[in-house]
Amino acid sequence: MSAYLFEYIGTAMLLLLGNGIVANVLLKGTKGNNAGWISITIGWGMAVFVGVFISADASGGHLNPAVTLAFASAGKFAWTLVPGYILAQFLGAMTGTTLVWLLYKQHYDITEDKNAIMMSFANVPAIRHSFWNFLSEVIATFAFVLAIFHIAGGSVSDAPISLGSLDALPAGLLVLAIGISLGGPTGYAINPARDLGPRIIHALLPIKNKGHSHWYYAWIPVVAPSIGGVLAAIVYLYLPTGP
Repeated sequence: MSAYLFEYIGTAMLLLLGNGIVANVLLKGTKGNNAGWISITIGWGMAVFVGVFISADASGGHLNPAVTLAFASAGKFAWTLVPGYILAQFLGAMTGTTLVWLLYKQHYDITEDKNAIMMSFANVPAIRHSFWNFLSEVIATFAFVLAIFHIAGGSVSDAPISLGSLDALPAGLLVLAIGISLGGPTGYAINPARDLGPRIIHALLPIKNKGHSHWYYAWIPVVAPSIGGVLAAIVYLYLPTGP
């Protein structure tokens, strides 16, 4: 049970800090208003660092169904644990983003930009096109998870792998790199729980001027990262094990 608990706590911290930086940059009247994309990518990188550091030694610090599915697909994580991990990740994401709303409640109340409000919860593509948005998330998650395999386990072997607390900073820097380099088209969800959990909360909360929750798009940050993660697992398994 402690593994599930720490997946929940780690993912809640991930969303509290990650969506917290987006709210700080996009919502009206905040100290960080208009701080820009670099601030958002740095904030998300540090959010990953904190979430992984807290949870890694207890749960392996997945914090992401795409990582959990990829590790299980590669035979590095027990399939019996997958449902509990994914549930904990979704609940953690919903908790973390609810805390962001409470912290920034006064700023949500005065923000009129519906897109800004939405983007502080879940992803909205820069250019709406299902195929290209889907491909963007597959590629970004593939790059992310393939690197995570090597951060967590080094070279290919038959041994189980997981992130440890010493892997938290490399994981955070990886997410920073993904955001700066590959995040432009869709906002780099690369995590089904990170997008769908907060999108559900956006739909439920009584937010002024919130508009709709962009459900037309919601399937892409769930399906595409899952596929990208499994593809990364396949490539990882076929990498050479020696010189």
